[in-house]
Amino acid sequence: MDTAAIPTQRESEARPGERRGRATLPGSPVAPGSARTLVRAALAEAPGVPARLVDDAMAVVSELVTNAVVHAGTDVQIDWRLEDSGAVLIEVRDQHPSRAPRDATRGEGPYDTPEYGRGLRLVGTLAESWGVTYRTGAKTVWARLPPGGSEALDGPAPDPALEVAEDLAPQPHRADGDRDWLGRGALSFLAEASDLLAGQLDENLVAALTGQLIVPRLADWCAVWLEGEATVRGGDGGGPARVWHASEARIEELRCALEKEPPCPPDGLRSGPEPYPWPGHALGPHGACGTALSYRLIAGGRPLGTLVIGRCGPAGFPDEVTGLVEDLGRRVALAIGAARQYARQATISAVLQRGLLPGAVAEIPGVSSALVYEPCDKGGPSGDFYDLFPAGDGRWCFAVGDVQGKGPEAAVVIGLARPWLRLLAREGYRVADVLDRLNQLLLDDATEAADAAARALVAVGGRPLVSGDGPQTRFLSLLYGELTPHDGGVRCTLASAGHPLPLVLGPDGTVRTAARPQTLLGVVEDETYTSETLELRPGDSLLCVTDGVTERRSGSRQFDDGDGLARALSGCAGLSAELIAERIRRLVHDFGGGLPEDDLALLVLQAE
Repeated sequence: MDTAAIPTQRESEARPGERRGRATLPGSPVAPGSARTLVRAALAEAPGVPARLVDDAMAVVSELVTNAVVHAGTDVQIDWRLEDSGAVLIEVRDQHPSRAPRDATRGEGPYDTPEYGRGLRLVGTLAESWGVTYRTGAKTVWARLPPGGSEALDGPAPDPALEVAEDLAPQPHRADGDRDWLGRGALSFLAEASDLLAGQLDENLVAALTGQLIVPRLADWCAVWLEGEATVRGGDGGGPARVWHASEARIEELRCALEKEPPCPPDGLRSGPEPYPWPGHALGPHGACGTALSYRLIAGGRPLGTLVIGRCGPAGFPDEVTGLVEDLGRRVALAIGAARQYARQATISAVLQRGLLPGAVAEIPGVSSALVYEPCDKGGPSGDFYDLFPAGDGRWCFAVGDVQGKGPEAAVVIGLARPWLRLLAREGYRVADVLDRLNQLLLDDATEAADAAARALVAVGGRPLVSGDGPQTRFLSLLYGELTPHDGGVRCTLASAGHPLPLVLGPDGTVRTAARPQTLLGVVEDETYTSETLELRPGDSLLCVTDGVTERRSGSRQFDDGDGLARALSGCAGLSAELIAERIRRLVHDFGGGLPEDDLALLVLQAE
């Protein structure tokens, strides 16, 4: 193959009939999985692309992006092009040109390969041509896959892609079988193992899958130690997180032996392989001798654990197997790093969510209440919030709100709005005044945040902020009200700022709107809000929802199309507050036919 010449069309614009795309990914453990998803989707949209070519493209993308993430450690730019000839061109660029991939044809074995590059044997096997382009501050590795995929090349092609861990690896090793399988199936094994591991969000499950991939196909036994966060959480005293043996009867004895001699990490961040003491007494008469090797699991420049593998008998491991396990270990480390990152984010999100919502909902004399709160949990705290609290002087206040966006930005706004609602209410401010002041507070806070961002940018020599730069306006929709129970009912004063309007259900099934629409909070300077007062007689129910209810979708329709929410509520006449809330929740879920795609909050207040 020609690994020196650069394709003449690499720098040109796409010709008619070509499809192309580009993405920039952070240099993190999730980058290889994201890159495979993007390229697979792009090729799936193109008609007539052979399945073998798609499989080859996934293997090449996985190898190039993983190589860039592990060795360069910078953001990665990936370009792909389906040419009108049917060939696929893939380019991966990083910002560390001094760390070059090494040409695998130089014949260096895995023990001699330095950490900055193992060579691109997988790419060289699947591509009709590939190469490396250097520019100031950047390096691009590119590969062109022939039309039809690797079947069009001379020599053995990799086996078809497999989907289950037990089916990915080769059959149990044989004296003459390692090199035959490595020449045909190892490439598909690594690519599909990457997909399998990248989809896991639990580091212990990653460790379990590692054992399934290795034992008994590449080794007779293996063990995984997880360091740092895993050791603290697991409380296992630093022992192996998982131990596997081809014979289950030997697992516990092997575990005890390994716990007595945990691996001693070498200085530096070399991934291995390194010799490991053979635990012969734990493996029975057939395991009296053998070879054990340890590999450091490293991602993002940080050691995450150690993988140890062992084979019984004098033959030991061929160099091809040790190199394959080292490649697999890199993917395992990336998957563990991604799982830890997800776990940290999930913990932060859970803590924030607990802190942003009331610990308990107040009980109001003469009023029964019911609440449904279902965050869809896509990457951080919910944008919906609620509150029901005593305000003093025989008053209780309630709020149902929806903040722009989700995650940390939403948490900032909720953390600002909910305490201020309580403070203003307890200071005696009425409903409209509370909204006026909260609106100005949000605008002032956004201005201060933008000024701070501008000062920080200027301090580091950045350009002046222009329209659209810096923090965006923090706005929210809010339904806020005050309840005053009295003989014969409950007086309710409320106002809606850009929020779905509340509905009142009478005992006879009639439904009416209980407020008028007004502007979102945090949008218009010096906006003046007004409130409305109504009487809730015994049996009347007030329903307050977020747009996760009204805008629940089923195809092109929404739940509240044609007053759908009012019709659903009218069918709840005679039910308690709890049953009304449950029925509306169930109807919303059933309408979409799947899990909600937005946060959902629903509050029912019923006069007794």
